[in-house]
Amino acid sequence: MSPHVCPWWGGYFIDNRLRRILHNPEKILAPYVQPGKTVMDFGCGMGFFSIAMARLVGPQGWVVSVDLQQKMLDVLVKRAAKAGVADRIGTHCCKADSIGYDKPVDFALAIYSVHEVPDPGRAIAEIQGLLKPQGRFLIVEPIGHVDATEFDNLLSLSQEAGFTIDDRPRIRLSRGVLLSK
Repeated sequence: MSPHVCPWWGGYFIDNRLRRILHNPEKILAPYVQPGKTVMDFGCGMGFFSIAMARLVGPQGWVVSVDLQQKMLDVLVKRAAKAGVADRIGTHCCKADSIGYDKPVDFALAIYSVHEVPDPGRAIAEIQGLLKPQGRFLIVEPIGHVDATEFDNLLSLSQEAGFTIDDRPRIRLSRGVLLSK
């Protein structure tokens, strides 16, 4: 897997009406994100899933949106304010080789982002370390960028980090796995 980070301006192409039809964030996340929980959106981009997560956790919950590019996070903050959920979202600008976040979370999402990380095993292990007991982690990768062999490698790295595979949810044009701590 060769990492290639989507440029910040590419986020405008990713967050669009067609994608909402293909990947309805609330429908994908509702089984995993409950009111009052603390959740992480790793590789959040401009907030396509973070804003949905903020609605799902409600006023008592918290979303930490993590991205490598501050410009992505800046746009997310504006979008969250417009959506009325800015008070439930915190942003964290990570480094290419480390998430660098240390507060525990109940659930983590990495959608279309793990393939962009230079060391996926390290990122997966970091997220495993952030999850509370019984925490869950949903990894979703695009079939156009990550073939079955590469995805199986991510599964192996996840198991090496201490995760167990719970489910393989079907998400359009994607390969997904739900992991448990």
